[in-house]
Amino acid sequence: MPTTTPRTNQSPYTAQVHTWDTPSEASGDERQRLDFWDQAASLLEWDRPWQTTHHWTPPNPQTRRGPVIRWFEEGKLNAAVNCVDRHVAAGRGSKIALHFEGEPGDRADISYAELKDLVSQAANALQRLGIGHGDRVLIYLPVLVETIVITLACARIGAVHQLVFGGFSAEALRFRVSDTGAKLLVTSDGQYRRGAAVPVKENADAAVTGLTVDEGGSVEHVLVLRRTGSDISWTTDDLNGDGLGRDVWWHDVVDTASTDHEPQFFDAENPLFIMYTSGTTGKPKGLVHSTGGYLTGALYSYLRLFAHPDPDQRDHDVHWCTADLAWVTAHTYEMYGPLAAGATQVIYEGVPNVPHPGRHFEIIQRHRVTSYYTAPTLVRSLMGWFPSGIPSEYDLSSIRLGGTVGEAVNPEAADWLRREVGRDTRDAQGRPALPLVDTWWQSESGSTVLSPLPELREAGLFKPGSVARPLPGWSVEVVDEFGNPSGTDIQGNIVITRPGPSMARGVWGNPERFFTSYWEKYAHAEDSRGWFLAGDGARRDAGGDIWILGRIDDAINVSGHLLSTIEIESALVTHPDVVEAGVAPCYDATTGHAAVAFTVLSAAARERIEGDAAAEEELIQSLRAHVGSVIGPVAKPRTVIPVPEVPKTRSGKIMRRLLTQLHDGDTLGDTTSLQNEPCVPKIKEICEQRSTAPKKEVVS
Repeated sequence: MPTTTPRTNQSPYTAQVHTWDTPSEASGDERQRLDFWDQAASLLEWDRPWQTTHHWTPPNPQTRRGPVIRWFEEGKLNAAVNCVDRHVAAGRGSKIALHFEGEPGDRADISYAELKDLVSQAANALQRLGIGHGDRVLIYLPVLVETIVITLACARIGAVHQLVFGGFSAEALRFRVSDTGAKLLVTSDGQYRRGAAVPVKENADAAVTGLTVDEGGSVEHVLVLRRTGSDISWTTDDLNGDGLGRDVWWHDVVDTASTDHEPQFFDAENPLFIMYTSGTTGKPKGLVHSTGGYLTGALYSYLRLFAHPDPDQRDHDVHWCTADLAWVTAHTYEMYGPLAAGATQVIYEGVPNVPHPGRHFEIIQRHRVTSYYTAPTLVRSLMGWFPSGIPSEYDLSSIRLGGTVGEAVNPEAADWLRREVGRDTRDAQGRPALPLVDTWWQSESGSTVLSPLPELREAGLFKPGSVARPLPGWSVEVVDEFGNPSGTDIQGNIVITRPGPSMARGVWGNPERFFTSYWEKYAHAEDSRGWFLAGDGARRDAGGDIWILGRIDDAINVSGHLLSTIEIESALVTHPDVVEAGVAPCYDATTGHAAVAFTVLSAAARERIEGDAAAEEELIQSLRAHVGSVIGPVAKPRTVIPVPEVPKTRSGKIMRRLLTQLHDGDTLGDTTSLQNEPCVPKIKEICEQRSTAPKKEVVS
């Protein structure tokens, strides 16, 4: 690839990224694309400028290896310096970086100067615990200021961090400890969940106890934050001879450390973090993200999608991404992107309906949130909690922008978010006009790939439910099995043909899996340059905009008709009795597959059918008929099963394959990566009681 001379660094506070000249996806001009990413990278502060913008070695089917992807070679930088130190040095140390809201009601406002001191203390503490460049650190904490502090401290010293959702089981944590060969585990005594203090230190103990070196057992210390005051066990064994014992308190080694710390600078391709994907089959994959490329994608896309287009107004921005910090969305749009931009943001520890369903709206009102980025599943929950709309007592007038992520938002949820959360934003005709960025991207891409632009809000141009087109510097296609473009409104596979710099570099410890999972199917494409198979079905409409139709393996083939699960789910949630739905392809002896709908009902509907079999059957038939009228008779679910919850990943994606396994009585795959794992046995019990799965023919 060509060698370039980087542009002079630009300030993220004043950069007018909304007006940049951007490469046309259709032009295929690679020089133009690389010039664009040079400009985006110049938003960062580099200790040493890069020389080669991009290097690409195609995937190799013979060696079964994915492509070699490198960006900004020979450049050196530090992610924590870009997120904290540079803002203090620019005289912005008094600006609030984090508005923290704890579930019990505790709050804290942390300035950039305070954050710099906290990160420096944590970096000194990590080094005292023997952590250095390249060591892996597992962070098993909820959404706290300390979670961001220890994450940035890892980046500051070049350690590779892996955040684990605080609600995951000991088994899920143990796998990640083993797979990464982590040297340090950071956890808390307990966590607040739904109004209760829940001990979690015992999960950390179970994850590391008895793990041999051959099994990846290399943890030397467990760093424990006191959050709830829960009683915990304590291990004083000295595992590395430093005299500290295995378990150490945060307040003993972090809070007492010096606030002076000299940062190191690392190659742009230095690994920054590992992000595990979820799945119901096979082990989770640990995706490796680099420093320079990832940070470039995170900062540019944050500015383009969420920052005020007028730099003079940007200091009034208050961003809130509602994701748990362990999810990639939070890495990019709750940590690295906003902090690299020097923005103010909200972080919230709890769930949205504790102590009441309006908790999010209280927080928006208190902190004057301007951009609200959340999951479609939460929007649908809010719709169920507030069937008559959000009460007028909440002042939501600060909201300038809405966003969704996790899976495609159904048009009803998109319209509700614009109408209710954005109720103060109307066009000249009085119609909802809140800009809504319905973003499509993945753990693998690291930052947003497809999204409507925030300025696109006019009726007729904005299409609720469509992820529109690629952001600058990315190129995608919707293709058939052979790599040929799918026709208008015909479902195909979405592939990334030109990834941006935030793309994952591989799977931790398993380069072959990187190839087989993402590159093998289209390794031959474009004269063997290779395309990335995202795993989602999609279609382009007549205007060229893209609609995501759910995971490829979630499509349902009923008597030769290929149906999208997300389209059936979208039809179901337009019924007033349905809050949320998960549709799964289940076995059918006649049609091959049939759609089975698992529905979360409104409170009124649950009360109506409680103990009344006739009323329940009437509702089920009503829902089946409703789908038939919205989509067509072929899309009617074979049956509808009311459930308390549908299983979801931390990103809010419904685990439809798991629903298939539960319904058909098949062996379950990995469930440890779910955000609501306790719902699995409940659904299993409901399926067994109803016994709606036909017996499979046994071939002798």
